Amino acid sequence: MTSLLPVIYLVDDDDAVRQGLALLLSTVGMQVQAHASADAFLLRFDPEQPGAILLDVRMPGGSGMSLLDRLMAMNVTQPVIILTGHATVDLCRRAFKSGATEFLEKPVDDELLIDTLQKALKAHLLQKGRKEAERAALERYARLSAREREVLELLVAGLTNREIGRALDLSPRTVEVHRAHLAEKLEAETLAQLVRQYAPLVEG
Repeated sequence: MTSLLPVIYLVDDDDAVRQGLALLLSTVGMQVQAHASADAFLLRFDPEQPGAILLDVRMPGGSGMSLLDRLMAMNVTQPVIILTGHATVDLCRRAFKSGATEFLEKPVDDELLIDTLQKALKAHLLQKGRKEAERAALERYARLSAREREVLELLVAGLTNREIGRALDLSPRTVEVHRAHLAEKLEAETLAQLVRQYAPLVEG
């Protein structure tokens, strides 16, 4: 079940590394799900869960790079941080080309790992919040009638009630009624909020 708390998905076949990193991250308040293989991770992975994926490269039964390719094919939004003790320039280039957010070498510095994960989580949560706001705005926009959408488009263009009335052959009073209805449906308290949230939608 999806939790509001971010989860660090840690995938590493080395028991000592997995346990040590899980303990380290838990000391700074991070919630960790540790897995010894790609298959074990995929069984519990929730694509809707806020968080990040910390992924070892060399694992039996499926490499970390193969798992990275699979995650990108799934269009996951969680940032993927590659962790390896066998770094090469070619591997680093391939990881970034495949969609990794960061590439860290073992043994990784504790502060560097924590800082990297915190930045990745912050960016992911901001992105997730924007996408959820966009989805909610689209759902509210879908409630509008065809006439209300016309009024909204002209409001966003900067027209007054009187100008909108002339453009749509409506009385200013009727325009006010439509404005009130669309503002209620869009849950916008001010004209500025209305324009800020819906200008990209009606202009795009």
